[in-house]
Amino acid sequence: MIFIVVKFTVLDKHQDDWLLVTREFTDATRAEPGNLWFEWFRSADNPAEYVLVEAFRNPQAGGDHVNAEHFRKGLESMRPALSETPQIINTEIPGADWSRMGELEITQ
Repeated sequence: MIFIVVKFTVLDKHQDDWLLVTREFTDATRAEPGNLWFEWFRSADNPAEYVLVEAFRNPQAGGDHVNAEHFRKGLESMRPALSETPQIINTEIPGADWSRMGELEITQ
C-alpha cells in the first residue's frame, strides 16, 4: 500500500473551518476505488496543525489520486488557508490495512 501522512499548518482564521475547506476534496478522495482510508486529525498541542493520514491500495491508485481533477481543485482550495508549505511522508509498505498492536493487546 501507499501510506501518506501530511502535516498542514493552517492560518488562524481557518483553524476552525479547515474541515469545511477540505470537505469536497475529502469526500471525493474517499470515493476513489483505490483509497483505503483518508482521515483528518487535529494536533492536541498546536490548534493550527492538522494531520492527514491516508492510504491507497497500490502505486497506480496513488497516481490516479494525484492526477484526479478533485486533487487539483483540493490544492487550490487549501492554498489560501495555509500559513506554510505542508510536510509529507509518502512511502510504500506491505499490507492493505491496519495491524493490531501486540504490545498493547486488550483482552476481554
